[in-house]
Amino acid sequence: MPVSVEPTSVDPSQNGSAPVPTEADTQTSADAQESPEALRPHAENAFADELAALAAQDDRPRPARWKLSPWAVATYLLGGTLPDGTVITPKYVGPRRIVEVAVTTLATDRALLLLGVPGTAKTWVSEHLAAAVSGDSTLLVQGTAGTPEEAIRYGWNYAQLLAHGPSRDALVPSPVMRAMAEGMTARVEELTRIPADVQDTLITILSEKTLPIPELGQEVQAVRGFNLIATANDRDRGVNDLSSALRRRFNTVVLPLPASAEAEVDIVSRRVDQIGRSLDLPAAPDGIDEIRRVVTVFRELRDGVTTDGRTKLKSPSGTLSTAEAISVVTGGLALAAHFGDGVLRSGDVAAGILGAVVRDPAADRVIWQEYLETVVRERDGWKDFYRACREVSA
Repeated sequence: MPVSVEPTSVDPSQNGSAPVPTEADTQTSADAQESPEALRPHAENAFADELAALAAQDDRPRPARWKLSPWAVATYLLGGTLPDGTVITPKYVGPRRIVEVAVTTLATDRALLLLGVPGTAKTWVSEHLAAAVSGDSTLLVQGTAGTPEEAIRYGWNYAQLLAHGPSRDALVPSPVMRAMAEGMTARVEELTRIPADVQDTLITILSEKTLPIPELGQEVQAVRGFNLIATANDRDRGVNDLSSALRRRFNTVVLPLPASAEAEVDIVSRRVDQIGRSLDLPAAPDGIDEIRRVVTVFRELRDGVTTDGRTKLKSPSGTLSTAEAISVVTGGLALAAHFGDGVLRSGDVAAGILGAVVRDPAADRVIWQEYLETVVRERDGWKDFYRACREVSA
């Protein structure tokens, strides 16, 4: 009969003990001292002050093992001002109800699936949710076509396995197993990229809240506080579609593209500023005009119509997401800082836009040239942008 396992340290001399990681085994980068030179700090480290301020003033009920109440988690993501004047910066700019539904889902025993087109901040939201709920966003499984079953269940230390046979000491827990044992939030990125048979490993975990270990005649039972956040790109339909059995185990929340151009400009500006500071790039004094141009180009080509609705356009094969706009502007900022006068100009973003739009050299280049000549060329105040784009497109 399987042995239920509690997330407490167990004497290794007990043969029936479960392979639950010890404190030393499970220390993560969130617990350890993160290097001040980290290029991209984990969310719980980058925004530690905000999380601490929220925790100090959060007097609302908290689900088991949550660091913050659901209200405080939503405030952390959406931003706000606390009673003591502490400003919480927005991590996600979008409909409040979407965040509230996502947070509420995690407070139940139902897993959360964040679905959307590329660049809608699925991974970003997933990381910040885990950081706010569990204080640790590092229990992560990155989905790829080569993700093995062991990445979700557990693996083996083969030196120990060959020397002593299957045992607790030979078992290597996955991030999901560790989250189950410790009552924390696990993350699975790009779920539909994972082979279907590996995806279905999650069915028992999400429905029965147990992870069987048949080699040891044991199982790990999830403790209160455990949940799982998965992300999936809805452009990947047909890659490895989720089975109906697995999809039923998730509450799906669709993250939309920014509703307006101004909202998208705000998102791009915030993220470029954050990334620029981490790379020691100077702030672009007049960069907002170029950011607005990049966003306008992306939205028009993405929607297949100009902003005024007068001209129909052909859409290129790329997604032209908000994330790609952030990348284009960040690259332009680096060009302006290192090879210009520090002011973000049209010439600094033109090459990045070309690379984002023209993914298919044959079809997309024709679409881009047509857009330049029929829309950009005739637009007031865009002559410098038109010349810069023509120069890199030649």
